[in-house]
Amino acid sequence: MQEQVEKRIRELKAEYEAGQKMLAELEAKQAELQQTVLRISGAIQALEELLAAGEPSAGNGGAPAGTATAPAGEALVEAGA
Repeated sequence: MQEQVEKRIRELKAEYEAGQKMLAELEAKQAELQQTVLRISGAIQALEELLAAGEPSAGNGGAPAGTATAPAGEALVEAGA
């Protein structure tokens, strides 16, 4: 009986260590993804400000400054913060 309990303890400790390792890896991936999303958000904001500061041109279909247009068949995607 004692050997079975000790064996189960070793198994659970191994599972625990594997879980801790996996959790650390996922946390690192989450932090990396958060940084990527933050950079993308910043790029979107910078481009929107650039577009708003510019004058209407043929490049955006003559739309007023600050109004985004997409080529036919493409949808505009709005980023949530």
